[in-house]
Amino acid sequence: MQEEYGYVRVSSTDQNEDRQMLEMKKLGIKQSNIFLDKQSGKDFNRPSYQKLLTKLKKGDLLYVKSIDRLGRNYKEIQDQWRILTKDMEVDVVIIDMPMLDTRTYKDLMGTFIADLVLQVLSFVAENERVNIRKRQEEGIRAAKLKGIAFGRPMITAPDNFGGLVKQWERGHIRAEDVAKECNMSIATFYRRLREYRLAK
Repeated sequence: MQEEYGYVRVSSTDQNEDRQMLEMKKLGIKQSNIFLDKQSGKDFNRPSYQKLLTKLKKGDLLYVKSIDRLGRNYKEIQDQWRILTKDMEVDVVIIDMPMLDTRTYKDLMGTFIADLVLQVLSFVAENERVNIRKRQEEGIRAAKLKGIAFGRPMITAPDNFGGLVKQWERGHIRAEDVAKECNMSIATFYRRLREYRLAK
């Protein structure tokens, strides 16, 4: 008996999957048959997707909202499509792209058209991923030119650092106590200590 499944993916934990979930529920897919991943689409090493593969069997039907929800890596989308449709003989429906519905296109021409559409769309999905990364890099460069700092803020030594170091050197207090007093980690304390000694 054919089972229907849905696959939902958002890129990060702060993104909302409601739109995709609503689409799956409209199709009447059981909650237990909807698999959700909250991570990047750069590859298919995603826990829920891998679990879904163990559930799918020949003749089952898999719904995905759009091709970029399946993934964003051109080659891996192609490989995964082949695994699902050819090796596992599962039907796949990309909801936003009716031409990518393997139930409809079973003949040679239909398969050719579906493969062609898939190639174009998966290329677009990966190209968008590359462009997003490029825009991020350009944005970071532009921000750095404006003097915007990235990463953890540098923890500076307090005004009484010299006095605390002297107490530590005399054995009156431990390095851990100095670090705590300066609100820094022990590793940062030793870094600031080296800087302090070089500056003397």
